[in-house]
Amino acid sequence: MAPTPSASSPSSSSKPIRMASRNSSQRSRSGRQPAYESPAASTRQTFSKSTAISVAVDPVALITTECISVTSAMRKHARWAHSSVSAILGGGTAPARDSFESSRPASPRAGLARKGRSAGLVVEGQEEGTGLAGRWGLRGKKGKSMQDNPLMSAFAVLRRDLAGCKDIRSFDTPALLHPFLQVIRSSSTSAPITSLALIAITKFFAYNLISRDSPRLSLAMQLLSSAITHCRFEASDSSADDIVLLRILKLMEDMISGPGGDLLGDESVCEMMETGLSMCCQNRLSELLRRSAEISMVAMCQVIFERLKHLESEAGDELEALEETTMEDMNAVKMDPTVNGNNVTSPQKDSSEGGPSSSPEKKLEETEDTLTPPRGVEDDSPEVPDLTGETEVRPYSLPSIRELFRVLVDLLDPDDKRHTDTMRVMALRIIDVALEVAGPSITKHPSLANMAKDHLCRYLFQLVRSDNMAVLHESLRVAGTLLATCRGVLKLQQELFLSYLIACLHPKVEIPREPGIDPSLYQGVPQNPKLIKPPPSQPGSGRATPVPVQDRRQLGMEGGSRKPEAREAMIESVGALARIPTFMVELFVNYDCEVDRIDLCEDMVGLLSRNAFPDSATWSTTNVPPLCLDALLGYVQFIAERLDREPVYDGVPDQRLLKERRARKRLIVRGTTKFNENPKAGIAYLASQGIIEDPNDPICVTSFLKGTTRVSKKMLGEYISKRGHEELLTAFLDLFDFDNKRVDVALREFLESFRLPGEAPLISRIVTAFADKYCANSMPDGIVNKDAVFVLTYAIIMLNTDQHNANLKPQSRMTPADFAKNLRGVNGGQDFAPEYLQEIYDSIKTNEILLPEEHDDKNAFDHAWRELLLKTETSSDLFMCDTNIFDADMFAATWKPVVATLSYVFLSASDDAVFSRVVSGFNQCATIAARYGLTDALDHIVYCLSSMSTLASDTATNTALNTEIQVKEHSVMVSELAVKLGRDFKAQLATVVLFRVVTGNEILLRDSWKYVVRIWLNLFINSLIPPFFETTEKTLDIPPIPLQNPSQVIDRGQRAGENGLFSTFASYLSSYAADEPPEPSDEELDSTLSTIDCVNSCFLGDVFANVAQMPVDSLRFLVSSLLAQLPQDSPAVIVVKPETPQISAPNGHGARSKGPSYDPMVVYILEFATILALRDEKTVEALGKDVGEALQAIIRNAANVHPIVVSRATFYLLSLLNASHEHSFIRAPVVLHAISSFDESTRKQSALPILRGLAACLEEPGSLRNEMTNSPDLWAILKALASTKDGAQPVFGIVENITVGTPSAITADNYEAAVSILNDYASAGAIGSQLEQMQDKSARRGKTGKAKPTDNEVVTRGVKAVTAVYQLTGRVQSLISKSHLETNEGERNTSSSPLSPEKTNNVVRPAAWAAYWSPIFQSLTTQCINPCREIRQQAFSSLQRSLLSPELAASDHTEWTAIFGEVLFPLIVRLLKPEVYQSDSRGMGETRVRAATLLCRIFLHYLVLLSEWEGMLDLWLRILELMDRLLNSGQGDLLEEAVPESIKNILLVMSSGGYLAPPPQSAEKDRLWTETWKRLNRFLPQLFAELYPEEAVKQTRVKSPLVVGPAAATPATTAGPGVGLGPAGTGAAPEAGVAAKAESVTTS
Repeated sequence: MAPTPSASSPSSSSKPIRMASRNSSQRSRSGRQPAYESPAASTRQTFSKSTAISVAVDPVALITTECISVTSAMRKHARWAHSSVSAILGGGTAPARDSFESSRPASPRAGLARKGRSAGLVVEGQEEGTGLAGRWGLRGKKGKSMQDNPLMSAFAVLRRDLAGCKDIRSFDTPALLHPFLQVIRSSSTSAPITSLALIAITKFFAYNLISRDSPRLSLAMQLLSSAITHCRFEASDSSADDIVLLRILKLMEDMISGPGGDLLGDESVCEMMETGLSMCCQNRLSELLRRSAEISMVAMCQVIFERLKHLESEAGDELEALEETTMEDMNAVKMDPTVNGNNVTSPQKDSSEGGPSSSPEKKLEETEDTLTPPRGVEDDSPEVPDLTGETEVRPYSLPSIRELFRVLVDLLDPDDKRHTDTMRVMALRIIDVALEVAGPSITKHPSLANMAKDHLCRYLFQLVRSDNMAVLHESLRVAGTLLATCRGVLKLQQELFLSYLIACLHPKVEIPREPGIDPSLYQGVPQNPKLIKPPPSQPGSGRATPVPVQDRRQLGMEGGSRKPEAREAMIESVGALARIPTFMVELFVNYDCEVDRIDLCEDMVGLLSRNAFPDSATWSTTNVPPLCLDALLGYVQFIAERLDREPVYDGVPDQRLLKERRARKRLIVRGTTKFNENPKAGIAYLASQGIIEDPNDPICVTSFLKGTTRVSKKMLGEYISKRGHEELLTAFLDLFDFDNKRVDVALREFLESFRLPGEAPLISRIVTAFADKYCANSMPDGIVNKDAVFVLTYAIIMLNTDQHNANLKPQSRMTPADFAKNLRGVNGGQDFAPEYLQEIYDSIKTNEILLPEEHDDKNAFDHAWRELLLKTETSSDLFMCDTNIFDADMFAATWKPVVATLSYVFLSASDDAVFSRVVSGFNQCATIAARYGLTDALDHIVYCLSSMSTLASDTATNTALNTEIQVKEHSVMVSELAVKLGRDFKAQLATVVLFRVVTGNEILLRDSWKYVVRIWLNLFINSLIPPFFETTEKTLDIPPIPLQNPSQVIDRGQRAGENGLFSTFASYLSSYAADEPPEPSDEELDSTLSTIDCVNSCFLGDVFANVAQMPVDSLRFLVSSLLAQLPQDSPAVIVVKPETPQISAPNGHGARSKGPSYDPMVVYILEFATILALRDEKTVEALGKDVGEALQAIIRNAANVHPIVVSRATFYLLSLLNASHEHSFIRAPVVLHAISSFDESTRKQSALPILRGLAACLEEPGSLRNEMTNSPDLWAILKALASTKDGAQPVFGIVENITVGTPSAITADNYEAAVSILNDYASAGAIGSQLEQMQDKSARRGKTGKAKPTDNEVVTRGVKAVTAVYQLTGRVQSLISKSHLETNEGERNTSSSPLSPEKTNNVVRPAAWAAYWSPIFQSLTTQCINPCREIRQQAFSSLQRSLLSPELAASDHTEWTAIFGEVLFPLIVRLLKPEVYQSDSRGMGETRVRAATLLCRIFLHYLVLLSEWEGMLDLWLRILELMDRLLNSGQGDLLEEAVPESIKNILLVMSSGGYLAPPPQSAEKDRLWTETWKRLNRFLPQLFAELYPEEAVKQTRVKSPLVVGPAAATPATTAGPGVGLGPAGTGAAPEAGVAAKAESVTTS
C-alpha cells in the first residue's frame, strides 16, 4: 500500500503518527487486557537527556511491583497455572552466598546448579511437610513444582536480591534486567506477558532507574539489544502481537537515544536496525505497524548518523585513520533484513561474508505458525548467552553506520524486483533524515562518500524518472537533500541531475502573447535551455537502436512527457535547491565558468523564469508559476543581501581567471556551433580566436575535437573520415591507447568517441586506420596480421547491429556459431580461437557499442554513468562560494529572464502579495545593477517599468479637453491622462517603483532616459508636475513655461451649496448649449486626485536635484534623450484645439490650423537641455554644441514654429552663447543674423525673451559684448524691438548700457547706430507734449496739475536718451584718434561756405566730422524741436555744451565750422516752420529765443577762429538773415527783445575785437562793415545809431550813398534811448562805449 503524501516527511510527521499508533493499539486491546493497558500508556513518554523524570515511589518497590505484575500474568497463563508459593513470596530469605551469586545473570551451567539446589530444598520440604504444602497449594500439577521454571525462579531471585538494596542505581544492571530479558526471549510466553516485560524495562529507563552510572551498563545494553532483537512469544491475536512489536520499537528507540546508546556495539546496532527494517518491509503486518516502525527507524537513524559528527570530533584530523582502523569491523558487520523469509538487500553480500546471522526465531521472520511452540513442549526455556567471562564491547562507530547506509541505499535499486515501491519510499525517507543530520559528515568518510557518489546517486537519478508519485516525491526530496549537504563531492552528479530536471521542465513552446502586454517586455526569457544539444544523428547506419517511447521516458536522459504532478514535484525540488543562498553562485562558478560544463546557472534561471509565466500551469499545475516566481525572487534576494558584505577572496577561484574561462567558453561554443554546421569554417574560427593553436597541425585539431563534448559526433565522424583527412584520422587514433585490450574493447572505446558514418568508403577508411593503430606497437596474441583485425572489426560492427536491432526477430539473430563461421579462415588463413570469439560475442550481446546521447535505454544510462564516474576521478570538487565577488558577473548573465518575468507577472497578477514581491524584486534588481554598474540591466528595468506605467507613450496625450477645477486657493487639472492613470492601479504602482529605481541611480542610466523624459513631458503638459527647474539650483531669468489653456475653468467653491441631480443636469445642459465639454464627474476628479498622489509619491524633486549634480559623462545621455524627443520633420509644429471643439484626430489633436501652434513639450525639452548645458564650464564644453545646434535649428525654422517657442528658444540660445562664447560651436554673428531675420510678428511676440538674452550677453564687458555691439544685426534687432510696447524699456536699457556703461562699448562701427536709436527714443518722448498742454490748460483755468512730463516713462527715456547722446561727445575725440578717417579731407572745398543745407549738398564733408560729430548734432538739433519741453530743454542744454566743447574746434581741422551750416542754421530754419511752432505754441517761442541766443553765443565763442576763416562774411550774413527771420516771425515780445539784444552783443564784441570797424580798414573789414549794416538796417535800422552814434552823425552829414544805415532810413532820433551819445550827449568817445558794452557781453 503506497504511503499517503502526508507521511512524505518522516522528520516532521513522526510524532503524530507515533501517538496515533499508540492510541489505536491500546483501543484495540482495551476490552481484553485491562491489566496492562495503563502501564503501557505511561511508558510511551519520550526519554530526554536534558530532563529526567523522577519517580515518586520507592524504586525497589517499583521493581518488585513490576516483577509481581509479570509473574502474576504468567500464573494466569495455562502454562504456569500451578506455580509454587515462592513465586509470590519471592523465595524467602536467601543466604548471602546465594544473594551474591544471583546478582549476576546466570550462565546455563550456573542456572542448572541453582536449579539443582532448589530442587533439593523442594524435595526436602515435601518429605517434612507434605500436608502443609498441599494445603497451601505448593504442589503443581501431577506433583511437579513450578518453582523449577527458570522464568519464575529468575523473578524470585531478583526480588530476593533486591530485599537488601538501598540504592537501586548501584544495583547490577544485567542482574536487574535478567528475568525480564528471559521473558522477552522465551517463546513460551504470550504477547501480554512479553509486553509487560517490555513495559517494565521501558519504565526503568524512563524513571532513570538505569542511568549512565549504573554498574555494567554496557553489558546490560548488549543483552537488552540481543533480547529485543530475538524476541519470541506465542501468537495470539494480531492486536496484542502488534502491541509487543510497537513496544519493542519504542524500547529500541529509547535505547539508542538514551544515556547508554553510545555504549551499544556495532553488532547490536546492526541487529536493532535490521529488526526495524524488517518490520518496515513486512507486508503482512498492518500498515500502522509498518509506519510506526518507519517512524522509529527515522528517530533511531537520526541518533546513529548524528554519531558521525562525534566520531569526527574524536578523530580530529585523522579521519583516514578511522577508516583504516574500522576496516576489519566493516567487513565483519552485516545487516540482512528480510520480508516474508526473503532477504531484501543486495545479493552481493551473503552470510558467508561474516557478521551475525539473523535469528530464525524472530517473529518478523516467521510465519504465523512459527510463533507458537511445538506441541508437547511445555517448557521452552530461553537460551541465555554465557556472559560470565564478558569481553569489552567497543561503542558502535563507522562500520555499523556504513552497513546501515549500504542497506538503505540497496533498497533503492530500481532494477531489483524484490523491492517494492513502498519499501523504496520507506528507505528514501530514512536516507533523507540521515542526510539532513549528517550529510556533510558523510562526505568526509570515503566509504560513505563513495557509496553516495555511485550507488545512491545512480539509484536516485533513475527513481526520479518513476511514474509512481510517492517514489518521485521522495526521490526528489532525497536528491535535493543530498545536493544540499554533499554537493561538494557531487559536481558531475549534480550536473546530470539538474540537466535532467531542466530538460524535463523547460517548455518548448513560445510564450503566448497576452493582450495589453508588450512582447518586448519578456524577450529575455530563453525559449530553450543551453544544454539542449543538436538533434541526434539520423538512424541510417544501423547502429541507432530504436527504443520504445515509454522506455525512453523511464530510462533515458530526456524528460519525456511527465505528469503535471510530477512537474510540480520537480519544481519544488529545484526551488528547494535555489533557496540555498550560495547555490546559484556555485552553479555559476563551477559550471558556467567551466569550459566543458553546461551553463547550469543560466539554464536554471531560464527554467524558473519560463515556468513562472502563467501559461506553464497548462502542462503542470497552478502551483508551478508561483513556486518558480518565489525561487526566482529568492535568487535575486540572496544577491541583494550579499551586496553589503565584505568581499571574500581567500579559498575561492580567481575572479579574473574565471572571466577568462567564461570568455574562452563563449568562443568555444560559438566555434563548435560553426563546426557542427561547417567543420572547415568552425576550425578556421577556432584558430582565429586562439582556441586551436595551429589549424594545420592534426594533433592540435584532433586534441581539441576529442576533448570537447560540444562537437557533434556525427560531424566529427564525417570530418575525420573524409578523403584527404588521413592525417587527422591518424592523429585522432593516436589519442587512444589500445595496448593489452581485446579488439572489441578497443573498438568500443574508439567508436564511442564519434558516430560511425553510414557510407561504406568512410567506414572502410576508419576501420583500416583502426586496424593499423591496433597493431602498431605489437601484434596481439591470437591475431596474425592487420588484415585479420580489419575483417574482425567489420564483423564486430555487423554483430553489434545484428544483436541490437529491434526490427530483427530473436530467431533471426546471429549465434556464436554464425559469428565464428563468418570469420572462418580470415586470421592469416586460420581461424580465431573459439574462446576468443565467444568472449567478443558475449560482450557485444550484453553491452551494445553505442553513443549514449543517441540512445535512451538502460545500457545507455549505464554507459553514461560509467563515463561520469571516470570523469569524477579527474574532475575537481565543487567550490563552495559563500562570497559576493562573483555576483556581478552572474547577475550580468542572468538578469534578462529575471526582469522579463517580473514584468510579465506584474502585468498579469491580481494579488497584492504578488505585487509586493514583484515590486521588491524590481527594487532589488535595480539595486544590484546599480551597485555593479550594469547599465544595460538598469536601462531595461527602467524601460519595463516605464512601459507598465503607460506614461511613456510616443504619442502625445490629448490636452484639448483639460479642465481646471478650482476650490478656493487650490486647483486641479482634470485631463485624460490623469483620469486614465488614476483608474489603473498597476500603472500607478509601476510609476512609483520606476522613480524609486531611478532616484539615486541617475548617473547609471543610458538609453532609458528617453522613457523617463517621455513621462516627464506627459506629466508636465497635463499640469501634474511643475517645471523641472523649480527644483534645481541653476535657473534661467525667464518666466515659467506656459501651458495650453484649459478648455474650461470650473470654480467648485462658489457652487459648494449646489448639489443634487437638478444642478448636475443644469450644468450638463449649460455646457451642451455653450458647445463646451461636459464638466468632469466626481469619479474623474477622484481619479485625478489619485494620480496627483501617485506623482507626489514619486518624489520627482529628488530626481531633478540628483540630475543637477550628475557628472558630465552621465549628462550626455540625458541631454541626448531630451533632444531626441524634438520633432524631426517640422519642429514644434503641432495642432491645438481651435476656438470651437472639433472631432479629435487619433493622436488627440484637432484639425490642422493655418499657422503653427504652441507645443509646451518642445519648450520643456529645450529649456531642460539648456539648463543642463549651462550648469558649469564642463557641461558647456561637453553639451553646448548639441544643445546649440538644436536651438539654432528652431531659430532657423522660425517661420514654421510658434512664436512662444521661437522666443524662448532664442533666449536659451543667447544664454548658451553668453556662456560659450569662448568656444566655436556658437558664433554671435550667426545667432544675431538669424534673430534679425524674424518676421515682424515673430519679433513682436518674442521681444522680451530676446531682449533678456541680449541684455545678459551685453551686461558684462568682454569679447562677446564687443563682438555683438559691432554687429549691424544687433542694432537692427534693437531698432526693430524698440518700437514695440514690451521692448522699448529693455532695448533702452541695453543701449544705455552700451553707450554710457563702464566701459562703454561704443566703437566706430556702432557709433551711428547707437545715436540713431537714442534719437528715436528722444523723438518718442514727444508724447509728453500732450500732458504739458493739458497742464497748461489746467493752469489757465486755475487748476494745478499733479503729474509732470517726467513721470511718463517715455519722456523719461527721451530725456535720458538726449543725455546719452551728449555723453557720446566725450568719445568722439578718442574715436577720431583711433580711426583712419582723414580729418582734413575736403579742405580743397573750404572755399564753399556751409551757410545753408542747400548750399552744402555738394560739399564733401570731412570723414571724421561726418562719422562722429554730425550724428550727435543731428540728433540734438532734431530733439531741439521736440514738442516735449523737457526733452527740448535737455536737448538745447546738451547741444550748447556740445557746441562749446573744446574738442570741437581743434586747431588741426576746420570741419567744426559746419556747426553753423549743418546744425544751428537748420535748427533755426525748422523752428521757423509753422507746424513746428504749432506743436507747442506756448513753449516754442521760448525755444526760438534760446535758438537765437545759442546761435549768437556760439558765433561769439568761435569769433576769433572765424575771423581767420575765409567764409566769415558769408557766415555772418547768414546769421543776420536768420535773425531777421526770427525777429519778423510774428512771435511777439520775446524775440523782439532777444534778437536785437543778441545782435547788439555780437556787434559790440566784434567792434571791441576790431573785427567790425568803420572804414577805412582793410578791404575785407570794410566789406564786413558795409554788409553788416546793410543787412541790419533792414530789420533793425535804429541799432546802428545806437551803437555807433558818431558814425551815424557822420553818415548823416556825408549822406554817403554807400552807407546803408540808420541815416538812410530814419532820423537819428529814432535810435534807442542812450544809444550812440556820450554821457554829456555830445557824442564823445564812441569807441569807449562800444568797448565797454562788448566787455559786458563777453563777460555774460
